[in-house]
Amino acid sequence: MNVKFQKGAGEIPLQKEKIMIYGYARCSTSESKQDINRQVKELKAAGAEEIYLEYEHGDKKIKPQQQQMLDQAQAGDTIITLEVSRLARSTQQLCEIINTISEKKLRLVIVGSIILDCRNGQPDPMSEAFLQIAGVFSQLELSMIRARVRSGMENARSKGSRIGRPPLTADDIPSNFLKHYAIFMEGKMNVSELARVCGLSRPTVYKYMKMMG
Repeated sequence: MNVKFQKGAGEIPLQKEKIMIYGYARCSTSESKQDINRQVKELKAAGAEEIYLEYEHGDKKIKPQQQQMLDQAQAGDTIITLEVSRLARSTQQLCEIINTISEKKLRLVIVGSIILDCRNGQPDPMSEAFLQIAGVFSQLELSMIRARVRSGMENARSKGSRIGRPPLTADDIPSNFLKHYAIFMEGKMNVSELARVCGLSRPTVYKYMKMMG
């Protein structure tokens, strides 16, 4: 913990910096906002004073909010999250986080599960091992989910089902575009103007024009 001293006062402590408890909540972009709100509620109940919210997939290497939190945390502070998978979905990323926790002398709390206390600069070997094992299972779970998705897509393809959005047809072109396209064909506006009045991007306009022949 850092201690501030008053100049010329014989190193008399003025005040100790406040020990902070940070919360970290993450949901993938495919999850609902309701889930992250639940995480925030539980983190506050666990004592989190400042909460960082992340909307990224767990296996994404760079998580801006997580990095900002780790940069902000000082020796003696605590970081709380609800599950190991919220921190990382790969063992490599998790090991990097553990190293940062240890180097900065922080405490990591997985609510209702594991506490990794590195405030003395040395993590408890048993807690570190349990955390890494949990990370392995988190990575395995993600791999299994992806395997199931790939299997389902391959099965659908084998049955002749189309994967993804159906192709656009001329019937899908909005009437607003058709109305202004006629003006465009008369030479009274250019492509940029056509895109602007229709509220479309230029690539979309070109796509519709190609469909119109």
